[in-house]
Amino acid sequence: MEEIFRDEKETFAREVTAPLLTWLSENGKPLPWRNSPTPYHVWISEIMLQQTRTAAVIPYYERFLAELPDIPALAAVPDDRLMKLWEGLGYYSRARNLKRAAICLTEEYGGALPGDAALLRTLPGIGAYTAGAIASIAFGLPEPAVDGNVLRVLMRYYASDADISLEKTKTRVADFLRARYPSGKDAGHFTEALMQLGENVCIPNGEALCASCPLAKKCAARAGHIVSLLPAKSPKKPRRIEERTVFLCFTEGRCLIRRRPERGLLAGLYEFPSVPGHLDENEAKAAMEDLGIEARDLLPIGEAVHIFTHVEWHMTGYLAACDKVPKDFIAARPDELRDAYAIPSAFRYFTDYINKTK
Repeated sequence: MEEIFRDEKETFAREVTAPLLTWLSENGKPLPWRNSPTPYHVWISEIMLQQTRTAAVIPYYERFLAELPDIPALAAVPDDRLMKLWEGLGYYSRARNLKRAAICLTEEYGGALPGDAALLRTLPGIGAYTAGAIASIAFGLPEPAVDGNVLRVLMRYYASDADISLEKTKTRVADFLRARYPSGKDAGHFTEALMQLGENVCIPNGEALCASCPLAKKCAARAGHIVSLLPAKSPKKPRRIEERTVFLCFTEGRCLIRRRPERGLLAGLYEFPSVPGHLDENEAKAAMEDLGIEARDLLPIGEAVHIFTHVEWHMTGYLAACDKVPKDFIAARPDELRDAYAIPSAFRYFTDYINKTK
């Protein structure tokens, strides 16, 4: 990579930075966090944008800020309410780390984010990418934010076959950019330009819209007709498949839910009772009895799949009735499931079923 990433600062500024800044000024999206790029707004938006498309984030961002407008409010929000505000975005550890960091900022930094990338990286949930985004966009510091979009743009531009799944590749790209980054308002604009170019133009899977790219004339991958081959990335390990049976059990119009353990997958969130395996009706009834649920009138309600990063849940479901609420369960009305309790999107098929039928 050292031989390919060879541009000096002046060359990079002329052939990469300047065209991208001009392109952003003409094509920048009017996103809410760009309209008010305070450190808090940038932080919240960048955490939400991890693993989530921009269009999907906007309503969550606006709802979140309407209720939690600053760091002290985030530090004080009850955990259940925070999870409800985050419901549907997934990767709930992001929300928990937001609150942990907000508490730290309130106690140690006067309720404000520090304008220093190294200090930002010490906060829970803030890694090199998020620290770079906050430092450059909110504080105008020459600090890169290197994510998959940025890596894809640069690997194609320089026709580098370095493996972007390796941490050393990300570090070397960040070091290369840091030595060539603009400062002041241009720092934030350059960060946004790289992100937007990767998300909307230099898109993955060989579908890059090269005719719309401000870097096309100098792009080595385009010149070599190898855009579809880059960036290079080691194959992921196959996801583990777990079969589960989910129960929608109603008593007097209320559905049984319970809180998941405080550690592990979907920690601390609410769920419909479920057990491992795809069970037939008799097995399902016995499993519910083991959970303390005296169920009757079981009815199969279909199957669903939810994909996590490293595991897939293949679920089958049953609708059932019961006469009492077992220990450690809550009987929630459908409107409470919608408004009060954070049910992970892994169970969306089943929450949708309730919304359609109740």
